[in-house]
Order: sequence, then structure tokens, then C-alpha cells
Amino acid sequence: MEENKTAKGVSTPLHHREGQGGRSRIVVKVGSNALTRPDGRLDVTRMSALVDQIAWLRSKGCEVILVSSGAVACGRRELDIAHELDSVEQRQLFSAMGQAKLIGLYYDLFREYHIHVGQVLTMKENFEPGEQYRNQQACMRVMLENGVLPIVNENDTVSVTELMFTDNDELSGLIAQMMQADTLILLSNIDGIFTGNPADPQSQLVKEVLPGTDLSDYIQTEKSSAGRGGMQSKYATAVRVQQAGIRVIIANGKRDNILIDLTEHPETTPHTEFAPLQ
Repeated sequence: MEENKTAKGVSTPLHHREGQGGRSRIVVKVGSNALTRPDGRLDVTRMSALVDQIAWLRSKGCEVILVSSGAVACGRRELDIAHELDSVEQRQLFSAMGQAKLIGLYYDLFREYHIHVGQVLTMKENFEPGEQYRNQQACMRVMLENGVLPIVNENDTVSVTELMFTDNDELSGLIAQMMQADTLILLSNIDGIFTGNPADPQSQLVKEVLPGTDLSDYIQTEKSSAGRGGMQSKYATAVRVQQAGIRVIIANGKRDNILIDLTEHPETTPHTEFAPLQ
């Protein structure tokens, strides 16, 4: 693969990219697999570490929007159901309970850094051109202008079947474009895109993807165990956002200090970067 020689290449620290008003704007999406333990329960220690890193990014002058999965996983562990529920009922019930727990945990963790947070629950129809799109954009803009960290998730209580996003990868990509972010970071439980099965020692991590590069032959089609997405979804989102002129990074959210290392040691930190279309 040809090496990218532009100034916006893989070695560019996150906080050095000039965003709104001279501040770098980053959308961080964390998937269910990066927030849950093997038994499916929420990994509060990992969640706390993510908050520490986002607080660190903000201290470096970055504006951060967090797109967080995990509500359904939170709710599923809160309630034992003695009768059968269909998939839509389960999603609505567990997300309603879990979202309250999830945002409460984020509130308490960010409060330790004196960071105010605001919850944004959205639906796919809110991204159609029109008043709802403008209202959503204005809401997050005023939050950022006043130092409030937006925490975004799909409103799973009312978003079902054809009204749903494919997953939070798609949602985070739309948020990044709507808010004119400099960088979108997709955190999962894998280092990035590999040339084969990541478990195969012969597989190589693809470190950089230039605009127009086709990696479809490398993409595994399996979906994640805890969420609705998978690498196929991340790749599709990354390509769309790359074409909009936004840098995209796919990295492993279970690695300690991944956001800090992507900023301070990008050359030696495993990840796949999609260089933005100029």
C-alpha cells in the first residue's frame, strides 16, 4: 500500500489538527464490545479509563463528542424477565433502563473532572435535511460552545426496524459530518483492519488507507457479539466520512490509554487510519 506523504497522515497528533476556532473537534465512538466484559456486563473500569482519556484530550484543547453504545447491555443486566419478549420489546425495555444507568455513570465519572455532560438521543430521521437536523446541530453546537460534552446514542425506545441506524458506527459518522469534525475515532475490541483474520499470525494490520483504496476483500463479515455492527460497518462508515474530508481512525478501545497513545505516539500505536480526501 502506498504511503501517505501529506501533512494529515498517520503521524499527525489528534490535538494538532485545527478545528473550529483553532480547536480540534473529535468524535469518539465506543462500541459495546469495548465497554463490556466477557460475561456481557458493563466494564466500569474500562468506562472510567475512557473518561480519563477524554478529559485528557479536552485538557489539550480538543472538543470531544462521545457516541456511546452500551445502553442495551446495561439494561439487560438490570432485570430478570420471567416471560418471553420479542426482539423489539427487549430492545425497548433494556435500552430504556440501561440508558438511564449509562448516562448516570458517565455523569458521575466526568464530574470528577468538573466536566458537564449532556445527553443527546437521536433517530435516523433527524438526519434528513430540515428543521430537526438544524435543531440537533444547534443543540450540540451550543453545548460545545459552553464546554458541555455531548454524549450521543440512538433513541432505541422508539427506533425500530427500518427506522434504526445500522449501528452506532453509522450514527457517529453522521454526527462527525454534521458537526464538521476533524477526526472520527471508532473504538472496538480490535486494532483495526487486517489483511485476513486478525487471529491469524500471518494477517497484517493495514495502517493507512488512502482515498479510493478498496479494502473490501479484507473485511470480515461477522458482526460483533455485543453490538449490531462489525468491521464491515466500520469500513463503510470510514469510507463515507473519509470522502467528506474527515480523518477516520479505527482502534482498539480495550488497549490502555489508546486515545492518549494515538495523540502522543501515533506511529507506534496499532490502528488503521483513513486519510481524508483533500
